[in-house]
Amino acid sequence: MKKTIQLALAAMIVFMSFQSCAPQQDPLTKDMKERLANFEEVTLTTDLSWLSENEREIIRILMQAADIMDEIFWMQSYGDKNELFDRIDNEYAREYAKIHYGPWDRLDANRAFVPGYDDKPLGANFYPRDMTREEFEAWDEPTKSSLYTLIRRYEDGSLVAIPYSEAYQKQHEEAARLMRKAAELAEDPGLKNYLEVRAEALLTDDYQPSDFAWMAMKESNIDFIVGPIENYEDRLFGFKAAHEAFILVKDLEWSAQLEKFNAMLPQLQAALPVEAKYKAEEPGTDADMNVYYAIYYAGDCNAGTKTIAINLPNDPHIHLTVGSRKLQLKNSMKAKFDKILVPITDILIDESQRKYITFDAFFENTTFHEVAHGMGVKNTINDRGPVREALREYYSAIEEAKADIMGLYLVTKLYEMGEITSGEVMNNYVTFFAGIFRSSRFGASSAHGRANMLNMKYFADNGAFVYQEDGTYMVNFDEMKSAVESLLGKILIIQGDGDYEAARTWVETDGVMTDQLRGDLDRVNATGLPIDIVFKQGKDVLGL
Repeated sequence: MKKTIQLALAAMIVFMSFQSCAPQQDPLTKDMKERLANFEEVTLTTDLSWLSENEREIIRILMQAADIMDEIFWMQSYGDKNELFDRIDNEYAREYAKIHYGPWDRLDANRAFVPGYDDKPLGANFYPRDMTREEFEAWDEPTKSSLYTLIRRYEDGSLVAIPYSEAYQKQHEEAARLMRKAAELAEDPGLKNYLEVRAEALLTDDYQPSDFAWMAMKESNIDFIVGPIENYEDRLFGFKAAHEAFILVKDLEWSAQLEKFNAMLPQLQAALPVEAKYKAEEPGTDADMNVYYAIYYAGDCNAGTKTIAINLPNDPHIHLTVGSRKLQLKNSMKAKFDKILVPITDILIDESQRKYITFDAFFENTTFHEVAHGMGVKNTINDRGPVREALREYYSAIEEAKADIMGLYLVTKLYEMGEITSGEVMNNYVTFFAGIFRSSRFGASSAHGRANMLNMKYFADNGAFVYQEDGTYMVNFDEMKSAVESLLGKILIIQGDGDYEAARTWVETDGVMTDQLRGDLDRVNATGLPIDIVFKQGKDVLGL
């Protein structure tokens, strides 16, 4: 017995010695692994065998142009990415920085996750870090609020606006060369023309002709969205457009199902629940709705959380003249539905209502969110200019809230008109409500996040749901339907009046996360459920 005890003690000493010598995971590595687990890898691929050899070669070329947009976006979001990576020794932190295009976590209110950095500047890298709002507003420069100028300082400290075509001249020239090379191979005349005109836009900063050319590109199997487009990255003023690129391949079968809705837009616009003066603009109908497989993301659209639907161009003149194109990215959408939304439903939605969560409803809500961006009011009714300029930094949050709520309103009307017949409208309401929890996990600092908070607070104030003792939510259909109409009216009036103060007060007051919602999201996060997706993409993935 004594010998047995001695052997046991000796084994314990050896084990403890081994444990003390074993490498311990440092706090940064542990933190970064946990953050990386918030993203589920999704492979971006689809069958390309039905495309011609020219079309497959076009995709190879366009990937090179997309990578240039990615390079420029790094400069706009952060600066010199190589300098950043040289400062990060931890391999997991470096990988996380690639997802977020900088040392700031887009899921955590743009706080730094790399030691030695402050929170992300509101103006990203579009403006001098030391520039104040007052200095910018006092500056007499007509191009300062252009989507396509970079703001810097002369040696004497004064501000200067540099056109993108000059600031990124080398990159734009190479991207234009590649796009013209792809145009030479294009068999579809619409794609050929668009690539040529868009290449010219990169060199001149005149994007409207290429936007019209893109609107006219209706038959191409391939779509390429490229250049400075969205202004979400500029949280200081919402003026500056960030570079990005999507490469998409059309889903012919699903696209055919959406064709009929475009002609209904004027009728739907006229039915919006506001006075006539707030819906006098008639959306153009020379546009299309199509469904695509996304095969490549680069730049702004690839940063942090991923886009699953597109409504472009943003130019209000084009909206009123010919409308806007609505592109649904079915594979990205399905990945988020299956991997994130459905599991959230099992935690936060009352068991009796989980049957209403369907991919068709998710697809319809997302589709008509994008349709809604092209509707409503684009120019103020009291000579305050475009709504985007009148509401300034609050425009994006309110516009996203409008698209959410109007999208659900439009789906409801189409059910009532007998134009949507699959499923039932309750599917859309419960799926929409569950979707608020999915996208609220992105945080409340982004435009989409603040829109979620605005919608959730309004629903709570109007009895659109019940929060139950077991920690689940139940939708009250009639109350939510009524809340959708009244909230849509509220938003359209703020936009039409260009009421900056009303926008500021509403967003600053209600566009914040409540303790209850934060607690619910903590419960979801505790399960290890990913927050969003990250892509495995490229030529090798596609067999190109």
